[in-house]
Amino acid sequence: MGAAKVLVLAMLLAVASLASPASAQAEREGPADDFVAPGETSVDDDDEDIDDYDEDDSSEIKEENGVVILNDANFDTFVEGKDTVLLEFYAPWCGHCKQFAPEYEKIAQALKENDPPIPVAKIDATAASTVSGRFDVSGYPTIKILKKGQPVDYEGSRTEAGIVDYMIEQAGPPSKQIQAVKQVQEFVKDGDDVIIIGVFKGDQDPAYQLYQDAANNLREEFKFHHTFSNEISTFLKVDPGKLVVMQPEKFHSKYEPKMHVLDIKDSTDATEVKDHVVKHALPLVGHRKSANDAKRYTKKPLVVVYYTVDFSFDYRVATQYWRNKVLEVAKDFPEYTFAIADEEDYSSEIKDLGLVDSGEDVNAAIFDEGGKKYAMEPEEFDSDVLREFVVSFKKGKLKPIVKSQPVPKNNKGPVKIVVGKTFESIVMDPKTDVLIEFYAPWCGHCKKLEPIYTELGKKYKTQKNLVIAKMDATANDVTNENYKVEGFPTIYFAPSNKKKDPIKFGSGERDLESLSKFVEEYATKLSRTKEEL
Repeated sequence: MGAAKVLVLAMLLAVASLASPASAQAEREGPADDFVAPGETSVDDDDEDIDDYDEDDSSEIKEENGVVILNDANFDTFVEGKDTVLLEFYAPWCGHCKQFAPEYEKIAQALKENDPPIPVAKIDATAASTVSGRFDVSGYPTIKILKKGQPVDYEGSRTEAGIVDYMIEQAGPPSKQIQAVKQVQEFVKDGDDVIIIGVFKGDQDPAYQLYQDAANNLREEFKFHHTFSNEISTFLKVDPGKLVVMQPEKFHSKYEPKMHVLDIKDSTDATEVKDHVVKHALPLVGHRKSANDAKRYTKKPLVVVYYTVDFSFDYRVATQYWRNKVLEVAKDFPEYTFAIADEEDYSSEIKDLGLVDSGEDVNAAIFDEGGKKYAMEPEEFDSDVLREFVVSFKKGKLKPIVKSQPVPKNNKGPVKIVVGKTFESIVMDPKTDVLIEFYAPWCGHCKKLEPIYTELGKKYKTQKNLVIAKMDATANDVTNENYKVEGFPTIYFAPSNKKKDPIKFGSGERDLESLSKFVEEYATKLSRTKEEL
């Protein structure tokens, strides 16, 4: 695989999450056994035997109970040339890893019996510093899927059976063949997502091979189909060698074509195919929901209109009535993404926007590229009202909605308190370096870190150009999307000259020495030398 970039699949596989799809306020083990992520549970690691995780660091490739044992010396040799590999990064002291080990061995045995077999491997991240550094591993266990060296996001179940089924699916072709016109008609009539169909002469068609390569890179985001049928080619009114991207019937409008066609020629590369799919993946006004939010609606600015969205037979007319109002505005702002969303599905979001008591059946909001959000003033909805809202946003006349605790009256302690309303003025201040911890009040690891973090603040209290800060991320909005909080505690260092490119504290012990070293490595304005400190 060499230096191929691989996306870290941070699938936090605690045994508790294997047994149950959801558990509240649970904890994930980081390198210092102190990382918390919602939806998982922690395990007491005290006095546990780690002999099962001993391994030889030679280049010889060994196998234990179906799991291949890798290290820095043999990793590239093993991975190179393999279509699909399931890989676990673990730490010998990690209780979650030890509890997951029997499940992982069962997964390995099941995938070994698949035709073709799918390799399952593990690597001690604490010993294999080169490989773990390449993959940016920051918590254990971390599961990564390598598919011809390309990144793949995990979207399946976290049960043993779910992982096995998912990996078998990954080992298959990225595109499914369709043979009947009726299948296409069903996609159009009953579909809920973009329809992607490659039309080819046969499986030896060079265009088909190129299409498969492109589809493999996007298989986690889209469902790909292909056909060699002349009847389907005629129905779609395209010749072989074409890629058709279209929307289900319910998303059609007079403002956009029913299909987008790409001619796949010898000179076409996989990137062109990928770009064509991504460009036309959304209708002019789509249906945003939890199932597609993270995949389809990341492009900002995003304009969302909330009401009772229901495309079933009895409610489709009412749903389309309001959607048509949105379409009239969306057609004039191609640089924005527009969507409708069911108000019940996004009740918490509507609450954060302050629209719960608006008194209106239809509400709207805009989410911008910097992570800020804007709510439309309650008013009887129509296209003119929405247009005025969007124009006001475009002209910078709107004030963002920020969830925030009260601004502290006395904020002179060693650790400065940041709230939603002060995030910009403190963390994003270009005159100072800032170390910011995002925590949750219920987080045990955060409580454990608190006295250490306070000592850190005291240590650098005299540094006028350095701020040690913390923020309750459950009660305040983080108003810059570059500071992603996916678990607790999460710590970033924001240099004075790179506020939009913060450095995340991702490895090492969360003790005073390690945190001090992290601060001094990235600080731009320390008044004393590192040796003096």
